[in-house]
Amino acid sequence: MTFGAVPVSEALGAVLAHSVRAGDLRMRKGAVLGADDLVALQKAGLSEVVVARLDPSDIDENEAATRVAAALAGQGVEMTQAFTGRVNLLAKGPGVARIDASAIDALNACHDMITCATVAPLTRMGEGGMLATVKIISYGVPDMALRAAEQAAGAGAVGLVPVSLQTATLIVTQTGAEPDMDKGVAAIQGRLEALGMTLEDVTAVPHEEQAIAQALGASRSDLALILTASATSDAHDVAPQALRAAGGEVTRFGMPVDPGNLLFLGHLNEKPVVGLPGCARAPALNGADWVLERVACGLEVSSADIAGMGVGGLLKEIPQRGQPRGGPGKGT
Repeated sequence: MTFGAVPVSEALGAVLAHSVRAGDLRMRKGAVLGADDLVALQKAGLSEVVVARLDPSDIDENEAATRVAAALAGQGVEMTQAFTGRVNLLAKGPGVARIDASAIDALNACHDMITCATVAPLTRMGEGGMLATVKIISYGVPDMALRAAEQAAGAGAVGLVPVSLQTATLIVTQTGAEPDMDKGVAAIQGRLEALGMTLEDVTAVPHEEQAIAQALGASRSDLALILTASATSDAHDVAPQALRAAGGEVTRFGMPVDPGNLLFLGHLNEKPVVGLPGCARAPALNGADWVLERVACGLEVSSADIAGMGVGGLLKEIPQRGQPRGGPGKGT
């Protein structure tokens, strides 16, 4: 591709690189200049314009963007129509993003003008949410570079892991001094609805091991959530012990995400069980969201997975904390 200023008389068939405003004339960049356009430019008093002219081996920006996006698009992804060298990849429904980071890096290394930006892997997506955008920066790119980018993208480097669980039971324990139960239930219901799930049962029980165990055994939902009135401060505290008493297993207690440290994860038979930290009573992002979203999509969340959430796991302050992490010196 050649790029630069040329006499108007030599610009036939070239792509206008910058929008032109001269008197009453308005011509948008990206326009392919025809004979009438050249006459209009000359009448407006312009002697030269900045244009791009594709070489025979170059591929137009919209076709190039479409080809790259098609190579990237995996399960659960739909493409927008190309416009000004851009195609967006959108989620067809709720789920979490599946991103092959190495493929994206390889694609972006093929040519400076061929780019793809994505959300972070395992980001929660709603229907129509943008997973990635492909942008051809110039008006065209060499076919050889485009072919390399298509190959680097592999087959479906951007995809969606859809939500596979449909229903949840929330077990709320009570001591008589707990926070407003309705507010916490509403926040958790909102999280589930964002995933396309239904909170089909809310069971309030005393903050006692046997009561929680019985509620877990009675649940027929795909997922069980436990929100305790008193914070779970040990792997052998009331709620984790209740899961064990019901015949289940605790696979992880605690996580290096703040807020969200006091989460525990386990299962009862094949049913995943999430012990929610107290911060889940508020709608603000916390570590429980990262675990809940993956569990809802049927992804295995191991103890090692949770241990690896620390980098990036320091989330924003929440005003209701009595002792902010920054302390008096904020940021120290």
